[in-house]
Amino acid sequence: MAKEAKEAKQTKESQEAKETKEAKEKPAAENAAGEQAGEGAAEAAAEPAAGEAAEPNPFEEKYLAEHDTRLRLAAEFENYRKRTAKEKDAAYSHGKSDAVEKILPVYDNLYRALQQHTEDAAFKKGVEMTMTELVKILTALGVEIFGAVGDSFDPNLHNAVMHTEDESKGEGEIVQVFQQGFRLGDKIVRFATVQVAN
Repeated sequence: MAKEAKEAKQTKESQEAKETKEAKEKPAAENAAGEQAGEGAAEAAAEPAAGEAAEPNPFEEKYLAEHDTRLRLAAEFENYRKRTAKEKDAAYSHGKSDAVEKILPVYDNLYRALQQHTEDAAFKKGVEMTMTELVKILTALGVEIFGAVGDSFDPNLHNAVMHTEDESKGEGEIVQVFQQGFRLGDKIVRFATVQVAN
């Protein structure tokens, strides 16, 4: 009898131990299953997100295309504005240069008239005043007159048509000016026509 009681007790204890073990293992299994389910859900959520990222957004594409078009248009307009401003300045400069070139024969005639001897003082005074006014106008337009006796010859400014040997003059010195030169800014409107010594 005592033996049977002892066996029953052992059976009961082993059954309780088994139940305790199962109770402990059950939450761990549930947690593992929950974690697996969560990972699966996260993967499933990530897959559509990746699919959405790969799929182009038509509104964004349209916006980027419009933005690019507007930037190109603005750049083209800025280039056009700069080009037309440069062309306008160049056209004004060329026009002024052409106008000065057309006036030069008048200057030359007045210059020659002043070189001639005359007994009529009033006539000479009138020519001098006209010449002074013309020089004032040319200076106001930014025209520089160059080419004087005693200057050094510069092939970029002077056109030598005669050469003379004169020991009293320096090498390349201008001894006679046939026509004065005119410069407008960096542009030579007319080269000075000169005679050079040595």
